[in-house]
Amino acid sequence: MAGKSRWSEVTMAPADPILGVAVAYNADPSPKKVNLGIGAYRDSEGKPLVLQCVREAEKRIANDEALNKEYLPVQGFDRFLKITPQIIFGKDSPAVVEGRVAVCQSLSGTGALRIAAEFIAMYNPGTMVYISNPSWGNHHTIFKKAGLKYLNKTMGLDFDGMVADLSAAPRGSTFVLHTVAHNPTGVDPSQDQWKKLADVCQEAIFDTAYQGYASGDLERDAWAVRYFANTRGLELMVTQSYSKNFGLYGERIGALNVAVKSKDTAAKISSQLKGIVRPMYSNPQLHGARLVTWVMEDPALKALWEKELKEMSDRITEMRSSLVAALVEINCPPPNANFRNWNHITSQIGMFAFTGLSEKHCSLLTGKHHIYCTKNGRFSMAGVNPSNVKYIAAAMKDAINSCSKL
Repeated sequence: MAGKSRWSEVTMAPADPILGVAVAYNADPSPKKVNLGIGAYRDSEGKPLVLQCVREAEKRIANDEALNKEYLPVQGFDRFLKITPQIIFGKDSPAVVEGRVAVCQSLSGTGALRIAAEFIAMYNPGTMVYISNPSWGNHHTIFKKAGLKYLNKTMGLDFDGMVADLSAAPRGSTFVLHTVAHNPTGVDPSQDQWKKLADVCQEAIFDTAYQGYASGDLERDAWAVRYFANTRGLELMVTQSYSKNFGLYGERIGALNVAVKSKDTAAKISSQLKGIVRPMYSNPQLHGARLVTWVMEDPALKALWEKELKEMSDRITEMRSSLVAALVEINCPPPNANFRNWNHITSQIGMFAFTGLSEKHCSLLTGKHHIYCTKNGRFSMAGVNPSNVKYIAAAMKDAINSCSKL
């Protein structure tokens, strides 16, 4: 008879607050169900989309019999490593041209952040990491796993408070900033505000998950990073994810870029990044790196990619306006006293709408109307389409009115 398991004391971990929404949605048999949780693009019919530029790149790769499936170097696919910093810093960036950017291919943006956290823990142990409140939930876990202390400071709507927090932070602190389309709020600093932040923020990690997807313009969405690195010449880390802007969710392609003062320092950092990756996952993924590289290197495919990015961004913007129009049409009251109307949904940018709905509102949306979102009222606007937008608006009105009677 088998004895007691050595793992019998292991406790059940709570469901991930974002991925758990998808699990619950998939288990729901209701034909009315709507998934506004996970941030993955859907077309106007609610179906996953594979970009045409990606399909064309896959055909070329499949037909090239000279290619093989050998392991990549620890640092990643050479051609990808050359071109990915150009996308975020710009092809003519002094840091790129002068070889002052250490680049490491990663398991999408999450992996890039984890590598960055491990590097900071190695060379600046005990540093304080500042994260906006609210922020993407995984930010907290990633830096905690690396043994770093973090503070959850209000940095979104309160710009004066944000500047005060950055100014008062201990020297050597690290600040995690969203390059564009802040998750979950969709509220970004203006260009003038970014300039002021550069005066007080010297050790930054720019987390870039939505370049090109947010506004439909790769250059515009990279403005903050380029101002800090190119205009001001600041040292910074920049993570990149190609999940959203290429629709390559399952390929896990991303990069960590570390822009520094000298080429010699960048080379040393590159060697240490490889030392972090090797015992963590040995080497990164090949096929997705080829897809991204084939598209970005070919002028025609890159132009097609930018066209498709604009179409995706425009659809999200259109759905923001449609949702607000549907709410106004049925006289849906704002979620709380902080809002006079629903215009905050159209003033935000990117994949998510921070609706202002409370946890009680969201629980009712799910329990009664089979509409799934995170408990903080964040909607993935990719899940909204012409066929369900009025249903969502009506459900929101019911949730708000029902909770006001409690």
